[in-house]
Amino acid sequence: MAQPPLEELPLFPISTVLFPFVPMRLHVFEERYRQLVHDCLREDRPLGIVLIRSGTEVGGPADPHLVGTLVRILKVDSYDDGTMDIQVHGSERFRIRRLEESKPYLVGFVEQVEEIELEDSPRRDALVMRAREDFQSWVKMKLARRDMEVRVRLPDEPLHLSFAIANTLPISNLDKQRMLEMTDTLDRLAGLIPLIDEQLVEDTEPAAHRVSPSDLEEWVFRN
Repeated sequence: MAQPPLEELPLFPISTVLFPFVPMRLHVFEERYRQLVHDCLREDRPLGIVLIRSGTEVGGPADPHLVGTLVRILKVDSYDDGTMDIQVHGSERFRIRRLEESKPYLVGFVEQVEEIELEDSPRRDALVMRAREDFQSWVKMKLARRDMEVRVRLPDEPLHLSFAIANTLPISNLDKQRMLEMTDTLDRLAGLIPLIDEQLVEDTEPAAHRVSPSDLEEWVFRN
């Protein structure tokens, strides 16, 4: 059976991981990425967000991880100096099969990453319940330190839930990338549970990551 053709996709390497179903705002100031945004808008095409494996986010070349998230540009705020802020939203994942450097920005030839179909099972129910309850406890604990009582309403669908948790936890980019690359929702939830529990038992809040309602505005509500 013939393999489907690879899709040509402009790539935007950054120093963080974007998950499917998650919004992101990017400040675009380098000429090469301003050109990328203009090309995507003119041709009404998506772009790919990828975590930098090596290299720099600004100035020099960047070697990306091979699995990233496809996004479409939802909004552009342009400024007099030529810079812009763009609002994007993650959709499906892709895997880079070939890279091309013939344009000012990096281009990948990619295929879609497919998630394994999830079936009903006792393991599914147990993992979804444990991940949901532990994560709700962690969010409430963090916000309680700011004298805030909240209700946490998380996505019902296990795949969406797994990506929401992976996106929010203050874990390393390599751990986030590992979660992005997994194709089994239950394995992802099983891998996230000990990471949530590590956060629950910490005595002090990590200074580098502060959770607020704005971070969780889609599913955190004040009581």
